Amino acid sequence: MASIPGVPPPELPDLVRVEDRMSFLYTERSTLGRDANAVTISDAAGVVHVPAASLGVLMLGPGTRVTHQAMLLLAENGSTVIWVGEFGVRYYAHGRALAETSRLIEAQARLVSDRSLRLGVARRMYAMRFPDDDEVYALTMQQLRGREGARVRACYREHSKRTGVPWGSRKYDPADFDSGDPVNRALSVAHSCLYGVVHAVTVALGASPALGFIHSGHSRAFVYDIADLYKAEVTIPVAFDVVAAAPQDVSAATRHAVRDALRSGKILARCVKDMRDLLAAEDMELEGDGREDYWMQTAEVRLWDESGEDVAGGANYDDAAAPVDEPEVPF
Repeated sequence: MASIPGVPPPELPDLVRVEDRMSFLYTERSTLGRDANAVTISDAAGVVHVPAASLGVLMLGPGTRVTHQAMLLLAENGSTVIWVGEFGVRYYAHGRALAETSRLIEAQARLVSDRSLRLGVARRMYAMRFPDDDEVYALTMQQLRGREGARVRACYREHSKRTGVPWGSRKYDPADFDSGDPVNRALSVAHSCLYGVVHAVTVALGASPALGFIHSGHSRAFVYDIADLYKAEVTIPVAFDVVAAAPQDVSAATRHAVRDALRSGKILARCVKDMRDLLAAEDMELEGDGREDYWMQTAEVRLWDESGEDVAGGANYDDAAAPVDEPEVPF
């Protein structure tokens, strides 16, 4: 067989772990190409080379053109590409990431489909925000929502007092971004950047962005669940700090500040750990390094069986091996 031209795709162990990657990169009004194993981003200012294997999520804003080879390289290296609106505020679509195994999404589906298990995961999420409150596990969802609302309002007041930036309330009109005051615009941009990073980690690990435990009914419900764990620590203080500095371009300054905060705070590593602990704690039988690397394992296609044990795929079966007293399944 003739060899396939071009640089061969990397093996899974050769790729940079998702928690060790650059958090995200936003570009607009530029052209993306490929040079060996780097993505090239060209605009009026010149050309920048970005190693694909070290990129977590690439956010493509308006006026962006991308070549087939650039997308191929990003896919081979497990980098998530998302198409967003101006300032990175609106999310439109994403490209395929690295995950092959379905183990995590199966665990997630089981947990979200059982009322008691779903409540347990939701309570663990709230417990992450109230680490010193033992009452969390005894509260109803309504009580937890109320306590969370009070915590967030207090967080806004705290950073308003700290920075001197006036605060009224959270107001955001998706149809009119510029209608908000500077701090609300900064919050919207900061949260959007965080959503993009969390979405990238979610897809990279093989979980579903849609199967949320606190949020529901949206294609990114689980993304919002996880992102809410870090807003009080990252995006809210960043938004107030940026507005307090009075930059000429609040949106650009916010994106840069969030990027720095995510890199220095190692939120990617925490995001990976938190997702794994929330979804896989009761389902993964792996220990040590094997547990940390399960998302990188090559998946084997198997066939479901009602006995509870999957059987090998890629084979032709006949009914000779079926049990004689096979139970009837209603249709």
